[in-house]
Amino acid sequence: MAQFIFVYHGGGMPDNPADAEKEMAKWGAWMEAEASSFVNPGAPVGMPKTISSDGIADNGGSNPISGFSIVEAADMGAACKIAQGCPISGTGGSVEVAEMMKM
Repeated sequence: MAQFIFVYHGGGMPDNPADAEKEMAKWGAWMEAEASSFVNPGAPVGMPKTISSDGIADNGGSNPISGFSIVEAADMGAACKIAQGCPISGTGGSVEVAEMMKM
């Protein structure tokens, strides 16, 4: 089985604690339903810095990441099917899926 990284972009948590709890429950249910695929459930991340030949920028680039996970799946199609269930799409975010190459 191949491993894939899910890179989350955008999304966010509601300000209301009750709504935030409901959103976290959606993530928990999705990860529980796909538990056998998650190698590393990952974590949300803070605003990244972008390092380039121009120096260091505090803007996170054109599409800053908001979190990541690592999953195992038979192929890209299977990984994308898992990603389609991610609750981030309901909050205006997206999931980028890429196969992790063996070195």
